[in-house]
Amino acid sequence: MRDLYYEQLDAIVDDMVTLTGSVRRAVAAATAALLNADAPLAEQVIDGDKVIDETIEGIEERALLLLATQQPVATDLRQLVATLRMLTDLERMGDLSVHVAKVSRLRTPEVAVPTNLQPTIMAMASVADQMIHAASRIVANRDLVAAEKLEDTDDEMDKLRKELFRVLLSDSWSHGVEPAIDLALLGRYYERIGDHAVSMARRVVYLVTGEVPTQD
Repeated sequence: MRDLYYEQLDAIVDDMVTLTGSVRRAVAAATAALLNADAPLAEQVIDGDKVIDETIEGIEERALLLLATQQPVATDLRQLVATLRMLTDLERMGDLSVHVAKVSRLRTPEVAVPTNLQPTIMAMASVADQMIHAASRIVANRDLVAAEKLEDTDDEMDKLRKELFRVLLSDSWSHGVEPAIDLALLGRYYERIGDHAVSMARRVVYLVTGEVPTQD
């Protein structure tokens, strides 16, 4: 019976790593839709969020069942608690990919991002992609060193968002109010995706050490 219990614990972690990959692909697809005014792809991201939510619900139910029936302690308990919290991070990242896709859909057939800011948005999307991928590996390997490095990557994201706002607030901005609002929101969406990746990494630190990392 105990062997089955640990198999179930491992399966939950494996499924969460797979789910992280699905969220990563959703963010990448939303970005592609945004930068290419690809309405069908934007719809695919929006519709696909239901599958992500259903997967999260399934993993959550299994984790709660183990909590209720096995009464885990110590590391096993931390594993399940951390899992439930990381699922919330993944759900929100999926939702944020939908928000990006909806900006794309709203402005189609035009590209929502002015040409001069496309490199900045591409950079933010690239950093977000790196952070989600890193979070997946951190969860899979319980890698505390990688968890610490992810905080540095988050600083990159913060710098890019500040750079975006410098352009939006400059006297040379000539694209009007609506594009400025879109871009302010997009900057926030990508920043929050990075924040949730960092949150996942911090939960792994808690899982391994039993200590809650200090937040900046």
